[in-house]
Amino acid sequence: MILTGNEIKKNLGSNIMIEPYDESLLNPNSYDLRLHNEMLVYEEIVLDMKRPNRFRRYTIPEEGFVMQPNTLYLARTLERTETHNFVPMLEGRSSVGRLGLFVHVTAGFGDVGFKGYWTLEMTAIQPVKIYPGVPICQIMYHTISGEVNEYKSPKYQDNNDIQPSMLFKDFTEKSDPQLRLSFGQEVAE
Repeated sequence: MILTGNEIKKNLGSNIMIEPYDESLLNPNSYDLRLHNEMLVYEEIVLDMKRPNRFRRYTIPEEGFVMQPNTLYLARTLERTETHNFVPMLEGRSSVGRLGLFVHVTAGFGDVGFKGYWTLEMTAIQPVKIYPGVPICQIMYHTISGEVNEYKSPKYQDNNDIQPSMLFKDFTEKSDPQLRLSFGQEVAE
């Protein structure tokens, strides 16, 4: 079940933290999160899952920034959230979707215990102008049943910035010594 806006408000400060919090962003069953003023864009032609990919940082000016189709923009929320005993989920706002702007490619599902800023994987169907501080997406909270094991991944937990993909770290943890060497890690013989 999804929490109502009133239940979100009741859980603030205990199971749910949203900083900064603005009452005007609370909805009947979600809370709007705003767009920060920075974005990352990968510089690689082909993105490689097995290594970090270079990116460039952009600032979204107050007068707006035009997103282009066929480009992945990594951005983040202005708000930092922390969730306990609920599953947080992120979705684009319908008004944003009606402009052909996708707020997350596939990563809208959060984990119990996640703390940090939400990285947005944004892409546009056609050119669309965005602005810093605009309510860009909404967070919802689902109830869960069963014993809770909170999220503790060192890849994304407690982040302070936009997080590019760190999938390459999954490969470095495998037992292939040659692969670990390619990431500059020492291999014990």
